[in-house]
Amino acid sequence: GEAEMEQQSDVRDEVLVTNEVLSLDRAVRFVASPSAGAISTFSGTTRDTFEGRTVTKLEYEAYVPMAEKEMRSIIQQLREKWNVERVALYHRLGEVGVGETSVIVAVSSVHRPESLAAVAYGIDEIKAVVPIWKKEWYLNDSQLDSSQWKENKECCGRHHNHTQPQPQPQSQLQPHHHN
Repeated sequence: GEAEMEQQSDVRDEVLVTNEVLSLDRAVRFVASPSAGAISTFSGTTRDTFEGRTVTKLEYEAYVPMAEKEMRSIIQQLREKWNVERVALYHRLGEVGVGETSVIVAVSSVHRPESLAAVAYGIDEIKAVVPIWKKEWYLNDSQLDSSQWKENKECCGRHHNHTQPQPQPQSQLQPHHHN
């Protein structure tokens, strides 16, 4: 019945929102399956520049229960679209230095087209809907330009004008959820 299905999907899927260093090995081991001929992964890492400025690190905050719920919902969607075996979605919180990994998507499937497509969908959806906020820390800045959550520029064609962001009061860092 319903409860059995739920249990079974938990064994095939792993969602992790954590302050720990992410392990690609762990994700690959988790999604590996005797019937899967393909394992596809994506790792998002901190790069050293953003819009021409030197970045020293990124910092991520999340509303964890909602982030996990949204990530589980993404897994459900990609399972409806593609025949995949196992899925792992990991996101790191806190400070993530240059070259370190902030997000991992791993998917196994019998043949590669499904897992490749599902991984691309998974990372795009994480960027679009999961309530995780990013701060960029720049060289020579004691604090960053703006503590606002930066929306991913690729996301949904929402392009913002490049006006100088105003510093936000602390209270506005709290997530706002509209049901």
